[in-house]
Amino acid sequence: MEYTDFDFNSKKIAVIFNECVKNPYPILQNLEQTLLDKGANPEVLELKEIKYGFDFVFAVGGDGTILHVAKFYAMSQTPVLGINLGRLGFLSQVNTDKIQYAVDCVYQNKFNIEKRIMLQSEKYYALNDFVVKGISKTRSAKFVLKINDKYVCEYIADGLIISTPTGSTAYGLSAGGPVLHPNLEAFVIVPICPHTLNARPIVVPSSENITITSFEDDVKEFNLIIDGSENIETDKEIIITKAPHTAHLALLEDDIFYSVLRNKLNWGVSPKSL
Repeated sequence: MEYTDFDFNSKKIAVIFNECVKNPYPILQNLEQTLLDKGANPEVLELKEIKYGFDFVFAVGGDGTILHVAKFYAMSQTPVLGINLGRLGFLSQVNTDKIQYAVDCVYQNKFNIEKRIMLQSEKYYALNDFVVKGISKTRSAKFVLKINDKYVCEYIADGLIISTPTGSTAYGLSAGGPVLHPNLEAFVIVPICPHTLNARPIVVPSSENITITSFEDDVKEFNLIIDGSENIETDKEIIITKAPHTAHLALLEDDIFYSVLRNKLNWGVSPKSL
């Protein structure tokens, strides 16, 4: 969706940064001054101070920072533009050497908004993935997968990854799952190190209800890991559905997904001769 009516000077703009990233302050000073030069009056906040009330947000940090900020502002449909201070920066739009370019694009309305579907399990939300593991860190666990209350299969594995298209290039990809275009309305279920050769990832419509439980003779104890950062212990079955809100990511270029695959994951790049 193209965001064509953004009046830069009349909007409330926030800069949210991760204080745990090594020395973010020169970048913040550069970004804040660039925004001030364009007539904006940005509010600079640490990640722990995040709050509502803004029309546009710059998220400064790694992919974890952008995940957190984009999820937070999903309910208010606030667009989030990521500036990478991490390693890979898969969700970020620009590196620190292109701050002027990013501000100019926003100022001139030369950006689009891409809506990214999210996952929900009770009160928890994930933009990348939910990972379900057993309560023991030293052994595999037994899982039963149901979709729309219909039995699908059983796994003995180190865990299960339930991923959005956004998260399909993260943990799910490392575990052998497919890459999904971010505009697809689908989720991926990927077993982690299954104890069988015939367990394969499965792609399901985002309208499906996914339930993960244990075998009937086992205690229902799981760890639910949310976007790789938050760990919840639960003794209940885990029900995962599509979240009612979408994250709004600000994109400065069209068809950036394929270029990110090439440039950051070396996808489809011919091997170099030695």
